[in-house]
Amino acid sequence: MASVDVRSVAGKVVRTRQLPDDVFGVPVNVPLMHQVVAAGAAAVRSGTHSVKTRGEVSVGGRKPWRQKGTGRARQGSIRAPQWTGGGVVHGPVPRDHSVRVNKKMRASSLRSALTDTVQSGKLLVVEDLTFDAPRTKDAIALLSALELDGHVLVVLPEPQRETELSFRNLGNVKIDYAGNLGTYDLLYADHVLFTLSALDRLTGESSPAEPVVAPRRTRKAKGPGGTDPEEGAS
Repeated sequence: MASVDVRSVAGKVVRTRQLPDDVFGVPVNVPLMHQVVAAGAAAVRSGTHSVKTRGEVSVGGRKPWRQKGTGRARQGSIRAPQWTGGGVVHGPVPRDHSVRVNKKMRASSLRSALTDTVQSGKLLVVEDLTFDAPRTKDAIALLSALELDGHVLVVLPEPQRETELSFRNLGNVKIDYAGNLGTYDLLYADHVLFTLSALDRLTGESSPAEPVVAPRRTRKAKGPGGTDPEEGAS
């Protein structure tokens, strides 16, 4: 079972956290990760590319010169593709570029990317990321204390306004949530910074909140005939 050091915001190691093998210790499937990343890139394409054929260009349709006797090659129309401003042959047309990838493939690809993150030494875990107010200066100080440079992926358990606003002005930092991780973001980042609560949310090891149990109502003893003693006394 792999393990990772849990650091404070000052960069000091405070303890060690074990990582479950079913998430961070699976075989790295490179072809599957490539397929999922390519499908994600195809899904964001708008697919609005289009060109005009020779039947759609707005130019003259008559024969430019007579068939014989001019010494030039015969031409039927200046809408033909060999003419400047003519139509395009076999050009792109509007279409949907999305590729279907099922949930099991995406989940397996994500586990492969997480395993690669651990094996390549890109994974870091910090106890917590809390900012009293949105300040980019504090976010830069945090990255400097943890010795993080290049592209950094910060994973939070849930939306945190002050934290996200503190990192917003840093172009090399991207904020994501534990339940919304993608293969591409993990592979693209030079460092992946998890909060401890985000890691618990990802692995499912966080303890659920205790349910609130309403107090049980005690039954009053009833007198003979099923009447309430207090009602009889009144």
